Amino acid sequence: MNIGQAAEASGVSAKMIRYYENIGLLPEAYRSASGYRKYSAADIHRLKFVRRARDFGFPMAQIVELLALWSDRARPSSEVKRIALAHMDELDAKIKHLRALQKSLKTLASHCHGDERPDCPILEELEH
Repeated sequence: MNIGQAAEASGVSAKMIRYYENIGLLPEAYRSASGYRKYSAADIHRLKFVRRARDFGFPMAQIVELLALWSDRARPSSEVKRIALAHMDELDAKIKHLRALQKSLKTLASHCHGDERPDCPILEELEH
């Protein structure tokens, strides 16, 4: 498949495919005699794996680890679980932070008159 077909088949944009190749997440594609990238079914499978890991919010460093474990059929599942649980802890911290931001913004918005007056507690908070 060419890069456009690979993008369509995997759900990963051509730009991201090039980026993944550049950072080593995806092996460099075979090049045709005319220099066009050609992707195999295995490449598409790998791209789908990466896309799904990104859907779960895994950062690139953890995706690299997961790819290595995915490729290692003798892997201990405890390593996969360790990575997933660490990511869950990171997500929990982000959720807690976002909820605190939401609460603060809700309070600020409730104190903003939302009229023609120039004073606004939202802008005042952002200023600090």
